[in-house]
Amino acid sequence: MSFRQYKAVISEGDTVILYININSMYAIEVESYRKNKNDQLVENIFQTTYGALKVTSLVGKKYGTKVQLSRGWAYVLHPTPELWTLTLPHRTQIIYSLDSSVIVHELELRPGHVVIESGTGSGSLSHSLIRTIQPSGHLYTFDFHSERVLVAKKEFENHDIGEFVTVQQRDVCKDGFGDDLVGRADAVFLDLPHPWEALTHVPKVFKDTGGRFCSFSPCIEQVQKTCEALKALGFAETRTIECLQREYQVQYRNFPVLDLEGRSGVSDSSYFCGARMFVCSRNWGYVWETTESTRRCVRLP
Repeated sequence: MSFRQYKAVISEGDTVILYININSMYAIEVESYRKNKNDQLVENIFQTTYGALKVTSLVGKKYGTKVQLSRGWAYVLHPTPELWTLTLPHRTQIIYSLDSSVIVHELELRPGHVVIESGTGSGSLSHSLIRTIQPSGHLYTFDFHSERVLVAKKEFENHDIGEFVTVQQRDVCKDGFGDDLVGRADAVFLDLPHPWEALTHVPKVFKDTGGRFCSFSPCIEQVQKTCEALKALGFAETRTIECLQREYQVQYRNFPVLDLEGRSGVSDSSYFCGARMFVCSRNWGYVWETTESTRRCVRLP
């Protein structure tokens, strides 16, 4: 499967990204047949706004190929965690690539690390974490919702990254992360409504050398309570980051060229400026004569 490593040619069972435009992208499983609403096997034909695509026609084509639709065309792209984030089925609110990149950086992840995540949700961040820590690392991800756990397991297996992740149903706020993870984790990530309730279980799972902790919260009140709990537990170097993306709108304008050396056809002759100033007292007068380079004062009777 192509999520595990890059490959050149599309095979049966792969997940590909059908790119029509920046607002129209779809994740498609390359299978010859699929089940319809009546649970019957039918030919796998994918419908888009630009027409239909016979999915089996993708087998043997190279990634990046331009394919013909019935009323247009599209590109078949290699799946990445970033493209999967834009096309995955939403079971919960997800963490997008901008925040995922900051989380991976702040957790200081690298291949071979053991990471604990709760909750799993739609698996958006999980794909980014697995890509960073494979091939020798492992992700332990928890969710309290049993159906989401089953769907996540199936997705990881279909994407051929199941050996790098263990998905479990557990309420980590009450039950912790389990005795089998004590002293094994390099990093812990929490995306929970009440992350401070699970913090007492975090120090137990860190290695003897310590570890990195990160929590993702949409409300500042959640952040405040989490920071207070971290301080009470003795965590150090606590930071809060708001990650914003600002797009620059560049406008192109033409301005006249300024001729600062006087070479625009104007005569190079010097300028002369004359002035007179009268002083009424004592009937004295002064005349100021000026040019570009000289200035003198002449006293008049």
